[in-house]
Amino acid sequence: MKDADFQNLLQGVREAGSYLRGNKKAAARVDHIDPESVAAIRAKLHLSQTEFSAAFGISPATLRNWEQGRRQPTGAARVLLRIAAKHPKAVLDAVR
Repeated sequence: MKDADFQNLLQGVREAGSYLRGNKKAAARVDHIDPESVAAIRAKLHLSQTEFSAAFGISPATLRNWEQGRRQPTGAARVLLRIAAKHPKAVLDAVR
């Protein structure tokens, strides 16, 4: 693990500990995926909105909401989008 990644992880653990000890104002990092990046990931995979939503098991409306910034992908969808951004071929192989 790179030192910068470790320091980032350590800072997160410290913030979580502070929050658990009652410091509700502890800085919290929110993990967001920009709407533009969702559309960029889809474009990188060369899929239409309909094809992308079918391949990833989400509704076209959900995808539109992500791409227009009305909602944020969460949980497994967020992880899968991050993987698709870094390894598009692997994701395409898995969903086709």
